[in-house]
Amino acid sequence: MKIRDVMHKGVVAVDPGTSIRDLAATMRDEDIGSLPVIENDRLVGMVTDRDLVCRGLADGHDIEALTARDIMTVPGLFCTENGDVEDAVHLMDGRKVRRLPVVDSEERVIGMLTLGDISAGASRDLSGEAIKAVSTHHV
Repeated sequence: MKIRDVMHKGVVAVDPGTSIRDLAATMRDEDIGSLPVIENDRLVGMVTDRDLVCRGLADGHDIEALTARDIMTVPGLFCTENGDVEDAVHLMDGRKVRRLPVVDSEERVIGMLTLGDISAGASRDLSGEAIKAVSTHHV
């Protein structure tokens, strides 16, 4: 099964200079837990709700001065729309992530692939494997 068959199209993205406050507000308003960071039409990183807390708040930085660039995960992981869902599951498992941006042939972000997308669109076995793989506790 191809990623394009199960991903959700469209994506809310931010630029690297987006303030921490705006990142949090966007996540709240859009009811999402991660934001691709795009610069010059290319994916340069990802910011998750966990990044906001662990790299922004918990480290004791002046949150008024922090931007997406300061707390984003680099390099940003991604998958391609023509890739196989099973390969994406293995990537998610290896890196213990629950969401991947999806890029087109020109490497522009066109959507997101989440555990929910896999659960709703992939086989029962693959869905179970994905959820089990990324839900194990980090050691």
